[in-house]
Amino acid sequence: MKLVTFDEGRVGYLDGEDVVELAVASTREYFERGSDVSETGERLALDSVRLRAPIVPKKFFHTAGNFSDHHEELQAVNWSHPVHKGIVFFQNVDAIIGPDDAVVYPEGLTKELDYELELAIIIGKSGKFFGPEEAEDYIAGYMVFNDITARDIQRREMQSGVFSFSKGIDTFCPIGPWIVTKDEVPEPQNLRMELRVNGDVRQRGNTSQMLISLPHLVAYHSAQGYSAGDVLTTGTISGVAAVQPNPFDFYLRPGDRIEAEIEGIGLLRNQVVPWSAAHDTEPYTTDLYSSTAG
Repeated sequence: MKLVTFDEGRVGYLDGEDVVELAVASTREYFERGSDVSETGERLALDSVRLRAPIVPKKFFHTAGNFSDHHEELQAVNWSHPVHKGIVFFQNVDAIIGPDDAVVYPEGLTKELDYELELAIIIGKSGKFFGPEEAEDYIAGYMVFNDITARDIQRREMQSGVFSFSKGIDTFCPIGPWIVTKDEVPEPQNLRMELRVNGDVRQRGNTSQMLISLPHLVAYHSAQGYSAGDVLTTGTISGVAAVQPNPFDFYLRPGDRIEAEIEGIGLLRNQVVPWSAAHDTEPYTTDLYSSTAG
């Protein structure tokens, strides 16, 4: 099943080229109710609705440095601290956007906007402190995630060995276009992944390249406690702009069209727009890092 959120917060599932509406307020509630949800009887053509971000979780867990090729290429980046596999941090859920929503380029904050294609895992029920052998029972489905990152901000954050703000700015969290339930993904540990910018392939990999497998990843995060509908990510594959010989030839710019695709999961499209396309004010900026205050 492909679960969608559409129009003004309605929930449904895809049936061919139609959306069948479900009698539930959100996909998060759908999982909280153990999928025990009835249909409303309304069926709409897919091309007549506006798909939204498929879920807004209570908690959004990030994982970093988890793909072998990306882990190796990070050694060439001039970070002040290494990015070890399995680094965990939280995403700002208010930064979530959906398919065809705009990534707003905050040119007052960054000049190094990067992309990171990741698989996102949807947690189907609450739980904590369990092992890899139990993890499958907690996985409800999967979706595409593009971890938009301001590398110049991240570089400053990394001086303390952490990063979060660089990935949590408004519109930096595209997800979608839907949630694919796990019964439709028989081999989640062997999915082709590809990200394109303006049609050019920038990232290519496979979920088989994970250093920490899906069950171990889900079990590892469980110490922080899961709620139904929570989301966790796998880390990205190789090919991000920051590791290229000349990153500025690859960093995202207003007008760029991003296509993030995972085999069997979906194709997530977003366009980068300038600050002026979304705001009536001058680009937001801060002199925090130029201040001498302690």
